[in-house]
Amino acid sequence: MVTPIRFWRESVCHEYTVNMRDVVVALDAGTTSTRAMVFDRRGLPKGTVQLAHRQIFPQPGWVEHDAAEILANSLEVLGGVLAQCGLVPSDVAAMGITNQRETAVVWNRHTGKPIAPAIVWQDTRTQSRIDALSADGGVNRFAHRTGLPLAAYFSATKFAEILDSVPGARELASAGDLLAGTIDSWLIWNLTGGPGRGVHATDVTNASRTMLMNIDTLEWDAELCTAFDVPLGILPEIHPSGHVYGEVTAVESLAGIPIAGVIGDQQSATVGQAAFHPGEAKNTYGTGNFLIVATGEKLVRSQHGLLSTVAFQRDGEAPRYALEGSVAVTGSLIQWLRDNLGVIDSSADVEALATSVPDNGGVVVVPAFSGLFAPYWRPDARGIIAGLTRFSTKAHIARAALESVAFQSRDVIRAAAADASVALASIKVDGGMVANDFLMQFQADITGVPVIRPVVTETTALGAAFVAGLTVGMWSSEDEIRALWAEDRRFEPTMDAAERDRLLAEWAKGIDRSYGWV
Repeated sequence: MVTPIRFWRESVCHEYTVNMRDVVVALDAGTTSTRAMVFDRRGLPKGTVQLAHRQIFPQPGWVEHDAAEILANSLEVLGGVLAQCGLVPSDVAAMGITNQRETAVVWNRHTGKPIAPAIVWQDTRTQSRIDALSADGGVNRFAHRTGLPLAAYFSATKFAEILDSVPGARELASAGDLLAGTIDSWLIWNLTGGPGRGVHATDVTNASRTMLMNIDTLEWDAELCTAFDVPLGILPEIHPSGHVYGEVTAVESLAGIPIAGVIGDQQSATVGQAAFHPGEAKNTYGTGNFLIVATGEKLVRSQHGLLSTVAFQRDGEAPRYALEGSVAVTGSLIQWLRDNLGVIDSSADVEALATSVPDNGGVVVVPAFSGLFAPYWRPDARGIIAGLTRFSTKAHIARAALESVAFQSRDVIRAAAADASVALASIKVDGGMVANDFLMQFQADITGVPVIRPVVTETTALGAAFVAGLTVGMWSSEDEIRALWAEDRRFEPTMDAAERDRLLAEWAKGIDRSYGWV
C-alpha cells in the first residue's frame, strides 16, 4: 500500500510517497538521555539504542544541557537503531519525536549553533522574573490564557534570560538571525536540513508549555510575548502533534524518513498508555513524576494547583486536553543518593536497601531541590531530611526517598480527582522506576488506588511511534492502538487506613518544614 503525503517547506509543497512498512522509529530526547526505538505494527519494541548526555550545574538552582550534544546523540542513536535492526530509511514508515518539554534553546539560524547552553526545565534562575510578573495579578495572572501558573518551570522566562544574558542577542533576534524553541524544535530544524533549509516548527503540546501559546486558539499570543519580552518572530510554527513536519535530510543514513509525529514526553506517554478517554490517567516515573488525566475536548481549568495542558491533536481534528500534576524530583532523587551521597552504587540497588528495613524509622525526605511543583507551587521550598535519630541508617533514608516519590504522586492524584470531580479508578504507570515493585506497591497503598503496569513500560517512545504511525496510516484508529495495550501486573492497595493516615501526617509535616528556605 502506498499513501501520498504532503508537507510544506519554505512555502513550496513537495509530494512524495511513504511505503507502508511495518515499523516506526521513535526518537525520545529525554532529560538525562536520548533513545531511539523501533516499534512494529503490534506496538512491540524491535530495537533500542540509548546515550546519556551531561547534566551541567553551574551554580545552585541552575541546570543546563548542551543542545549540540543532544543533537549529536540523536543522530547516533537513530543511525544505531536502524543498523541494529538491519533497516534502511525506505523500510521505515515514519519517525515520531518526543522530548523533554520546557527546556529552552536559542540558536543562530545561519550557523546552526546555540548561542548559550540550553536552560533545562528544572532550572530556577528566572524566579526573579516570575516574581516581578506575579507582582501584578499574582501567579495566576495569565492562567486564563495559558492554563499555567507563573513559574520558572516553563520556557518563556528561559528564552528571555538567554536573550538578555548573551551580549548582542537582542539585536540578532531583532534582525531575524536567531531562532528559539524547545528541544523538539531544535531537533526538527536540524534533522530537516539546518541552516537555509530546516523546518522551524513545534507541536501544540510543547507550545502549550511555554506560557506563550493561547490554550484556546492554539496560537502564539502577541500580548504574552510582549509581557515575557520574547520576540514573536523567533518562535516556531505550531502544528498538530500528528502532522508531517518534513523529511530527514541531515545524514544519508536517515534520509527520506518522514517526521510524522511530534509530542511532549508526558503527553506521549499518555498516548502510549492508550489513555484517550476523559478520566483515564497515567503517571510517569522518570527524572520527575508526571500525572496526566485526560479531559477530552473539554478544557478543564484547575482549581487545585494542577496544569491545564494540550494532550495531543491530530491533523484536521479538535485538540484533546488534560490536567497535569508535575513533580520535579523523583528519579533524580535516586540519582542524588547514588552520585552525591554514595548511599547506593547503582540506582537498581535502592529497592533492596529500602526493603532491608521494615519501615522508614520515622525519617521523611522532601526532595524540593527545585522548589515544589504541583499542587503546592512553592519556589521557596528546598529539600530536607527530617526525623533523624541515632537509630536512622542509610536504609531508612533510601526507604523514605522512595516513599517520597509515592507521596508526591499521591498529592497530585488527589488534586486531579478534586478537579475532575471523580475519584480515579486506577492509575496506569510507566517509566524507568516502575520496575521497582516496592515503590509500585507503596504507591497503591498510599493512594488507595490500584496501580497498573503495562507490558511495554517505555510508553514515552511508544506514544511518539503511535502518533507518527497514525499520521501515515500504519494504524487506522485510536481503537486499534487501545487493542495493542496489555497489562503486565496490577498492584492492589493493602495498607490499613490508620497506617496510611499516620504516614500522610508525617509527610505533611515534612512538606511544611521545607517551606521558606529561599
